Amino acid sequence: MTTTATATTTTTDIPRSRIDWTQPVLWLFALVLAGLILLPMSWLAIYAVTDKARHPTLQNFVTLFTDPDFLDPLLTTAIIAVSSAVICCVVAAPISWLVSRTDMPARQTVRALVTASFVTPPFLGAVAWELLAAPNSGLLNQLYRYATGAESDSYLFNIYTLPGIIFVISSYTFPFVFVLVANALDTMPGELEDASAILGAKAWTTARRVTIPLALPALVAGSLIAFLQAMTLFGSPAILALPAGFHTMTTKIWSLFQYPPKYELAAAAAVPLLVLTMLLLQAQKFVLGRRGYSVVGGKYGTPRRVEMGGWRWAAFAFCMLVLMAPVFLPYFALLNAAVSPNATTLATPWTMTLHNIVFVFTELSSTALVLKNTVILGIATATVGTIMALVIAYVTTRKAIVGWRALGFLATAPVAVPGIVLGVGLFLSYTRGPVVLFGTLWILLLAFLTINLPSAYQQLQAAFATIHPELEDASRILGATRLQSLVRITAPLLRTGVIATWCFIFIGVMRELSAAIVLFTSQTKVLSVLIYDLNESGDLAAISVLGIAMLVITFAVVLAVNRIPMFGGARQGAGVVTG
Repeated sequence: MTTTATATTTTTDIPRSRIDWTQPVLWLFALVLAGLILLPMSWLAIYAVTDKARHPTLQNFVTLFTDPDFLDPLLTTAIIAVSSAVICCVVAAPISWLVSRTDMPARQTVRALVTASFVTPPFLGAVAWELLAAPNSGLLNQLYRYATGAESDSYLFNIYTLPGIIFVISSYTFPFVFVLVANALDTMPGELEDASAILGAKAWTTARRVTIPLALPALVAGSLIAFLQAMTLFGSPAILALPAGFHTMTTKIWSLFQYPPKYELAAAAAVPLLVLTMLLLQAQKFVLGRRGYSVVGGKYGTPRRVEMGGWRWAAFAFCMLVLMAPVFLPYFALLNAAVSPNATTLATPWTMTLHNIVFVFTELSSTALVLKNTVILGIATATVGTIMALVIAYVTTRKAIVGWRALGFLATAPVAVPGIVLGVGLFLSYTRGPVVLFGTLWILLLAFLTINLPSAYQQLQAAFATIHPELEDASRILGATRLQSLVRITAPLLRTGVIATWCFIFIGVMRELSAAIVLFTSQTKVLSVLIYDLNESGDLAAISVLGIAMLVITFAVVLAVNRIPMFGGARQGAGVVTG
């Protein structure tokens, strides 16, 4: 079914440009992206196929695929990534539908709480679940022993296990899937489902033929991001797996940086992750096929809410039960530890203290500098990264320049390289001439930008797929260049996606630990590194205070950004979908 659309843009809305700067600007962004990715990746490639004397060799890969010390972490990583991706889709997809398409009560509250679980760094969540579910000292296990009279060495939960790690990682990864699917459902024209119902289709037929195909790109993109996030995550495995006595690939690679360092093996270990990412991207294209589902225009009817009747409150209870894992219980544990004399003891009105807060903000000398560095890097990375992702997604979706496929690969490839390995590549790249950035915030900006670009690119590429190019074609017929069409027509239609991408990147910077732990100095330390340092020393109370401060900063910035009007509003026509 194809329906045409009319645009209300006139020749006075788009100024004609004597010089078309589109191609130079697009090529400039392409060159910046190539340099950003290829320089550290080239150093990793060199180290992967050389020995310590820089002689060519394949022995690194032989060791990688024959030594059980590497095969076991590789298998463990695969189990964690697959399990987390499946759990994220199973949990996030129904919650997205309940929030976007039903009359479930408190839908906006549920959406806000899912956002809260997203902004919580996984390593901070791992610390919180240490406080809750450590076999001996966990608050839940203490409650279990108190309620049942069980022996002092018995426990109900043990977070230091493979299922425990999968549980924690899934709890802080499923928001990636939720945001993508919920945005797709929110922007889906309601007229399509109404038309299907008018033509006699039942609810399931409409869902199968209309709703699911339109949401499928977002679901597949979300599952891919969830898989890769789980596969390349360092903080949670470092906090939970190492005490349990086993490694994932990221913690194993991190161990290779300890004295004596083995950079060659660390670089070689990143190659299978990169190959796996390429295979997953091809699988994504195969699943989606050649069909296109896109929206023409920016104004359409609001989808009709599905009336759930007596199931409304059951659905709400289900959402609250799911959110116990990433939000309610961990936040309670952190707040309790922040005001308790002992982090693993339940605080009471008679034992509560402000000593931990006073210590962090007055006696811990690095707190002020760390907070300043973190906010500066978060805002700068989110702004630059959103602009880059917007342009690169436009180039690859609209095939605007030669080599757009290569740009798409470059924009996605860094997600397969663990942040700690990328950090080493950047360290090797920028500790020697002609450009020396080590010891400055610039090298951390490059690291955070490279790490978060794939998620931003996937988000905006999925958003571009919902905007039909006929709108841009109409703008160009009226005299606009490609660049003007992007700025004046497409970007305003992508307002929600652009804001979501900015928030994605900012939160990603707050969550990032693995690259920062390689690249920081005493003057460029960020909040995640300070928290990890305190975890090494076992100061869980100070971690809780800093973690709460991190969450407050993140929420404040995200709320402020969402209140900023963008582009002054777009003049839009009516539109529908082509299928």
